[in-house]
Amino acid sequence: MNQEDLQAFETRVTLRQVRAEDFEAIVKLQTACFPGMKPWSKDQFESQIEVFPEGQRCIELDGEIVASSASLVVSQSDYADWHAWMEISDGGYIRNHDVEGDTLYGIEIQVHPKCRGMKLARRLYEARKELCREKNLARIVVGGRIPGYAKHKDELTPREYVDAVMTHSLYDPVLTTQLSNGFVLQQLIPDYFPTDEDSAGYATHLEWPNLDYRPGRARRMRRAVDPVRVATVQYQMREIHSFEAFEKQVSFFVDVASDNKADFVLFPELFTLQLLSVVKSHRPGQAARELAAFTPRYLQLFTNLAVRYNINIIGGSTFTLEDETLYNIAYLFRRDGTLERQHKIHVTPNEKRWWGVQGGNTVDVLETDRGRIAILICYDVEFPELVRIVADKGARLLFIPFNTNDRYGYMRVRLCAQARCVENHMYAITSGCVGNLPFVENADIHYAQSAVFTPSDIPFARDGVAAEAVPNLESVIIHDLDTELLRRARREGTVQNWNDRRGDIYRVVWSEGDRNFEV
Repeated sequence: MNQEDLQAFETRVTLRQVRAEDFEAIVKLQTACFPGMKPWSKDQFESQIEVFPEGQRCIELDGEIVASSASLVVSQSDYADWHAWMEISDGGYIRNHDVEGDTLYGIEIQVHPKCRGMKLARRLYEARKELCREKNLARIVVGGRIPGYAKHKDELTPREYVDAVMTHSLYDPVLTTQLSNGFVLQQLIPDYFPTDEDSAGYATHLEWPNLDYRPGRARRMRRAVDPVRVATVQYQMREIHSFEAFEKQVSFFVDVASDNKADFVLFPELFTLQLLSVVKSHRPGQAARELAAFTPRYLQLFTNLAVRYNINIIGGSTFTLEDETLYNIAYLFRRDGTLERQHKIHVTPNEKRWWGVQGGNTVDVLETDRGRIAILICYDVEFPELVRIVADKGARLLFIPFNTNDRYGYMRVRLCAQARCVENHMYAITSGCVGNLPFVENADIHYAQSAVFTPSDIPFARDGVAAEAVPNLESVIIHDLDTELLRRARREGTVQNWNDRRGDIYRVVWSEGDRNFEV
């Protein structure tokens, strides 16, 4: 399966500003989201775009607008009680938008019913938070509907209903989402939107405080790079009887990582081998090729999960056939629905002997919304030249899916990963399999202690280990990584391995097509 073939599995997710030509699509979306409520008129819509274009956002899914939000900036002192949506929104025209204001006020957010559960609202809320930071606003205020109240209004007062939602006894499609995105309930507002029968006219007043706010500054002083949150899965290999069972297992881990707002989640090398439970062939070479037949379903599954859970997934690795040649390939599934791949370059003797795997020829740096990353599969990290190449290309996060059957093999991966962090001033995230697959030749037993490694210097973790799992127990570890520290360490560290390389006596040379490059 070539790089061009991956496009068939991509789902394009685009967050952008709303444009004038989107009017009919936005009205269609409003009608689907709020049946019975009057959508924007063309005059209201055009006024919003003209007055405050940055505050009007939408999300496209494969070219179709499936979510949107609208907002304006106001001064808190002008609207102390936040009770009247019609007044604060200027009846939807937002002509009262105040460029000198201190509060971003959200007047609408909507997600198409068919796309709910895909965390599209989170993307819109995160975009609002970033806008709030960029404009150095003190807070975001929203007056949220409580549409789930209609089902409970005969037995609960609005306050009792809201209390039940806050304690997770009940679920509300709007309030639950707002609370999970960091908003704090301030008060319950009666007669906020009288025509909203589902909410009985009530709304909640919620706020998100901008901790970066600096009074008197036109714009905030931003950190060079915000921390990157990574999750790595220590995956239990177990016998399964269908692809659906595999899907259920991996979906759980993606859900966990997403709930913890991770930017990346990493799975182990060849964790798909458990699918051999449903393959009849017992000859290793034939079984590996039968496993490769699952690759299209694997690609579709992880593409959907990355979009649905708003997270970048390094989907471990799996066997893939390209022009009848068997490769061990790791795939990056971006949360915008696009895909990339990285072949395993160095194939172990057992991979060649048991399965007939061939090595790839290129090592790539992959662009993501949280910076450049690289993926090296297990054995590849034991070759320092490869990491020199990706470090030179700008990678600061190195993801290492591995699969080892004993502590000796595991320690080779671990020690080399830590060495690469020291040599190149980068972070390494590892993910391995645990458990047993008695029916799989060359992968019947597993040993792992997944971890997050750092350079070994004063600003970083003690022993160069930021986080690690308990050996041989299924688990997920999550950690925040500050890539700004890497830049400083490269420039000002106790030792500066990258800067102190002796290019006058040694270099790494690699080939890409007909061209040679040096580091």
